[in-house]
Amino acid sequence: MSDRFRLTLAQLNPTVGDIDGNATKARAAWAEGKAAGADLVALTEMFITGYQTQDLILKPAFQQDAIVAIHRLAAECADGPALAIGGPARQGGTLYNGYYILQGGKVTATVLKHHLPNDAVFDEKRIFASADVHGPYTVNGVRIGSPICEDAWHPDVAETLAETGAEILLIPNGSPYHRGKPNLRLNLMVSRVIETDLPLVYLNMVGGQDDQVFDGSSMVLNRGGHLALQLPQFDEIVTHVDFHRTEDGWEATKGQIAPIPPIGEADYRACVLSLGDYMRKTGFKKAVLGLSGGIDSAIVAAIACDALGPENVHCVMLPSEYTSAHSLEDAEKCARALGCKFDTVPISDARNAVTSTLAPLFAGTEPGITEENIQSRLRGLLLMALSNKFGAMLLTTGNKSEMAVGYCTIYGDMNGGYNPVKDMYKSRMFLTARWRNEHHRPWMKGPAGEVIPERIITKPPSAELRPDQKDEDSLPPYEVLDAILEGLVEREASVADLVAEGFERDTVKKVEHLLYIAEYKRFQSAPGTRLTQKAFWLDRRYPIANRWRDKSGA
Repeated sequence: MSDRFRLTLAQLNPTVGDIDGNATKARAAWAEGKAAGADLVALTEMFITGYQTQDLILKPAFQQDAIVAIHRLAAECADGPALAIGGPARQGGTLYNGYYILQGGKVTATVLKHHLPNDAVFDEKRIFASADVHGPYTVNGVRIGSPICEDAWHPDVAETLAETGAEILLIPNGSPYHRGKPNLRLNLMVSRVIETDLPLVYLNMVGGQDDQVFDGSSMVLNRGGHLALQLPQFDEIVTHVDFHRTEDGWEATKGQIAPIPPIGEADYRACVLSLGDYMRKTGFKKAVLGLSGGIDSAIVAAIACDALGPENVHCVMLPSEYTSAHSLEDAEKCARALGCKFDTVPISDARNAVTSTLAPLFAGTEPGITEENIQSRLRGLLLMALSNKFGAMLLTTGNKSEMAVGYCTIYGDMNGGYNPVKDMYKSRMFLTARWRNEHHRPWMKGPAGEVIPERIITKPPSAELRPDQKDEDSLPPYEVLDAILEGLVEREASVADLVAEGFERDTVKKVEHLLYIAEYKRFQSAPGTRLTQKAFWLDRRYPIANRWRDKSGA
């Protein structure tokens, strides 16, 4: 019996539905493991189909294609290390989330997921059945237990595996990013190690899938909870870890300990990765956006350039008579600093035409929000025309504060296919702009330096839809608004809770009202990068027609 066990870890980025492409990635990782003398090459949860599949996995033909591909991999990877890969499994006419062990040309074990997550962005009870806990499987004489993702967030599966003879825990994951997630995972996995007295391998996928971003951050823990390996956050990597048999059991040789970036950097990286993958996985190569001279569109332009390269980003300024001279200057300066294409397309003639057309119907009324929104909708129309004509995806740029209270125009500035800052409050946008100006990383395709002009960051935010307009004409100051929203949205706090924290009740009630009546806008909004546990889409699902209001705090 060998006293060394080499495990190849493949922290990779699969694509949902690209079964052949995912199988190719699996074969390449297996080949790297074979060349390195590995005993086992491990991939992540549901790797063959990509993750999350949502209801696509309910289609029998899709299930069959995935299962056939796994058996084909078994035959193609017969002469070399074992291969562990996630995919759908059917047993007795029931569908499970499975983890296949391929050795010697065949499937030698299939682990089935026991705990099915059914909260936040997960709805696995809708699509999979829960299986009984599976015992360990054997690879080259070593007994390995594989709790699948959620199974490791509870103590029972790992404890059962330890009791039935597992020597190493290998956990395949599809665990999406949110702020603080790496530390949360680490603490939970340390608990599993302490409870079982077994070394543990936590293997997570990377990449963007619609709103979710999988951030990797795979790790290996030795007994006692000691970190032996930490893979980079968000990066694809194939690496090898050696386990050596000791008197107390298996122990991993210490390897790379990649630092986990602070939240500000991680959020920005998540936005860049999610946008880049959304474009690539949906077949788009170029993006277009309206660059207003404000901070939101400037940050989205920077994210787009970092994700796609400046040569693939088209920024368009669409001024009206209310657009300030400094907005014109700032927008052009930002585009030039980023190195992307920039055009100015005035909307005055189009606005005059619409105003003239509607004049007989609007006779006797006073100009107001309707006329302001016509400007926004004209901009949306023109940007969508550019998107259609040149095959570029239109990016929308509304931050979470605006999305929360409906300070955005449906069929206007909400037009677009993706919004990378949808889950970022306005207060954090200012911090993000300063961080991007001060830092540059190898994964950024845009230029270094001050790409967002200082005046964009410091000037009072304005939609510039009427003379001398400021956001604070209609909304509380953003530091107040965002603090109230953090309570109402992130913490589900009551009005009374927020009043007790020192906020004026009338202000809290106004924000609560705006939050609820804007639900229909969010329902129709573009998908965007999930950064928190209360992102607007799958995390927070509220009814559109809703007459309830919180009467506490009077």
